[in-house]
Amino acid sequence: MDNYLTVNVVTPNGLVYDHHAVIVVAKTLDGEVGILPRHAPIIVPLAIDEVRIKRVDSDTHVDWVAVNGGVMEVRENVVSIIADSAERERDIDVPRAERAKQRAEQMIKEAKQNEDIDELSRATVALHRAINRIKVSKHS
Repeated sequence: MDNYLTVNVVTPNGLVYDHHAVIVVAKTLDGEVGILPRHAPIIVPLAIDEVRIKRVDSDTHVDWVAVNGGVMEVRENVVSIIADSAERERDIDVPRAERAKQRAEQMIKEAKQNEDIDELSRATVALHRAINRIKVSKHS
């Protein structure tokens, strides 16, 4: 049990990912963190970014998950990621993500014109999420 991690990604819609890995790399609010077996227990907030998971079944098998923020807990070789939303690279609907990106860009433009700081903030987050999904989809 000491030579691999169990990785789970959970959203309000259920389990998105559940496999064994040799390393997990995620972006926290303070920077990137790599998790190896026997890592010290931690709980960290995640940024809107990709999570890279190198699986145990092959040296070249890497899974990519687009995570829209959330929290990662590491304890006893179990990496649990709890996020508002997350998608594996193979499950991303790229045309939908492109449309979301275009909508967010339009919302940003309108929010700047109206000087609506709250709407600008929401639209900026939506844009980051769409860009993240598009970026992760290119790994499939």
